[in-house]
Amino acid sequence: MNEMTFDKLQYNELKDMVKSYCVSGLGKQLFDKLTPSTNLAIVKNRLQETTEARAILDAVGHIPFLGVSNIEHTMTKLEKGMILEPSELVSIADFLRGCRAIKKFMLEHVFFAPTLASYANSMTEFQQMEDEIHFAIKANRVDSAASRELKRIRQHMETIEEKIKERLAKFLNNSANKTYIQEFFISKKDDRYTIPIKASHKNHVQGAVVEVSAKGATVFMEPNTIAKLNVELATLKAEEGIEEYQILATLSGMFMEHLQAIHINMELISQYDMVFAKAKFSKHIGGIEPKLNEHGYIHLINCQHPLLPKDAVPLQFEIGQQYRSLIITGPNAGGKTVVLKTIGLLTLAVMSGLHIVADTGTELSIFDHIFVDIGDNQSIENALSTFSSHMKNLSEIMAASNHHTLLLFDEIGSGTEPNEGAALAIAILEEFYHMGCITVATTHYGEIKRFSEMHSDFMNAAMRFNQETLEPLYQLAIGTSGDSNALWISRKMQMREAVLQRAKDYMANKDYRLERVHDSKIRKPKLEQKQTTIHYAFQQGDRVRLLDNDTTGIVYREMDSYYNVTVFQEGNFIEAHVKRLALELPATELYPEGYDMNSLFTDYKERKLQHDIERGSKKVLRKLFKDNKSK
Repeated sequence: MNEMTFDKLQYNELKDMVKSYCVSGLGKQLFDKLTPSTNLAIVKNRLQETTEARAILDAVGHIPFLGVSNIEHTMTKLEKGMILEPSELVSIADFLRGCRAIKKFMLEHVFFAPTLASYANSMTEFQQMEDEIHFAIKANRVDSAASRELKRIRQHMETIEEKIKERLAKFLNNSANKTYIQEFFISKKDDRYTIPIKASHKNHVQGAVVEVSAKGATVFMEPNTIAKLNVELATLKAEEGIEEYQILATLSGMFMEHLQAIHINMELISQYDMVFAKAKFSKHIGGIEPKLNEHGYIHLINCQHPLLPKDAVPLQFEIGQQYRSLIITGPNAGGKTVVLKTIGLLTLAVMSGLHIVADTGTELSIFDHIFVDIGDNQSIENALSTFSSHMKNLSEIMAASNHHTLLLFDEIGSGTEPNEGAALAIAILEEFYHMGCITVATTHYGEIKRFSEMHSDFMNAAMRFNQETLEPLYQLAIGTSGDSNALWISRKMQMREAVLQRAKDYMANKDYRLERVHDSKIRKPKLEQKQTTIHYAFQQGDRVRLLDNDTTGIVYREMDSYYNVTVFQEGNFIEAHVKRLALELPATELYPEGYDMNSLFTDYKERKLQHDIERGSKKVLRKLFKDNKSK
């Protein structure tokens, strides 16, 4: 698979839709890494997981994914030997409690999901560690009950703080201090208890200035009466920090001893979250698990594109038994491209373990490669035309394909001259067929349709079209050929019947009407009636005037069956219709009798031809092909 395939078939959009059903960052991360598997056993196991998870959802309705947040960052800190914060320890404990709940839940529902339940046996329970964390840490803070020493320190701190508050309250209530006090409350600055004092009276209060207000009108002072108590409190605070660190280190070390087991739990939770996200998506769309094979057989029964509305027309499709290449024809906007995308995306979805909207009996194949050539691949950066870009893509696809490859081509061979495009497309389809690929291609070219009708291992199909309302039905009919309905639409639009009949004749053969209209049937302006029309058969060597740009040239090749004359003009050979030329001097007046006219052009012509061939001129290559064909 490649990114172009994923992009053109909207595979990543489908993944994002299913990923939204995940409840944890772990499941979403695993979903981001999900890619279609080319191994039949792996795909069968993926689908079995989704089917079992869907059975649990249908029976129970919910999964206990509580507390299973993404702890990857926290685990990275543990692997580096770092001490965890209280909140981080709680998150791990909650995760492990969630793992324990999932394990219990899965083992209770082994009847519905034997495969998924078996994974739970590899999950380790850490209930004792969970209990220790929740005992030691409460409200994201180390609890006083975590150790006797921490409890003693905090009790002593509470006693000191009570003494400080009592002395500060006396200070505030002392009438002698009222003049100095800015506001009557106790403020804590840098873990030191202070009183707001007017800056102009700071020298009247015995104590230390801890902080000054922004405007400078207030100073926060620590009275001398509580200075010793504040120092003692700071010492106890430091002891508290040391004791808390030791407790956190012990709890972190407890997890460090079980890193591998916790990682396994994380992987299992990620897997469960992703699988149940697939099951939730399956329940939402009413999906089923299709049959599988690996020999290229695809049989879609009432299948729907997973990104289209539920009322979209379902697809009936089959390939890989009676024929290995299918050519789809029909009108523009008739749904041909949607058919290709539906086939491709459903295959990618199933290879990723997703259920699809389909009826019982639907079967899909596993492929080594899925390649697409859909849409306009014109590259401005590489100066490639649409056709050149398509050919580059097809060439790269051909180099990478094998007999286990699904190919989806939209409007193969388009973007160039129809005859060449059709011939090239047929040759490409033949080559892929001989390589053993399964190919589905859309086209407007009748020649490709005829080739498909003649080849025993190719099949035609058509998108149905309501000829009364001119609306596409978005239904694929295998075994029939469609067309663009141009004549039918033109008739509905009141085009003259004679014109339509002539167009139909031209489709059958190229016997065009080339007769000239008699002058008497043409109403000409008076000015034109005064002009004299001169009919002249131009000969090699004649000097002529090109009426389109009012320049002169020398006739190189005389008039062909299409009334075109080749003129050598300013170093270039130009084809011009006889009506767009005027004779200036005939060759008989310019050159003596018996003069070798070809000598005027030979050297330059050969140089020009060689140069055009080297640069890959389409016009020259078509002319060479035409000349060779006429020989």
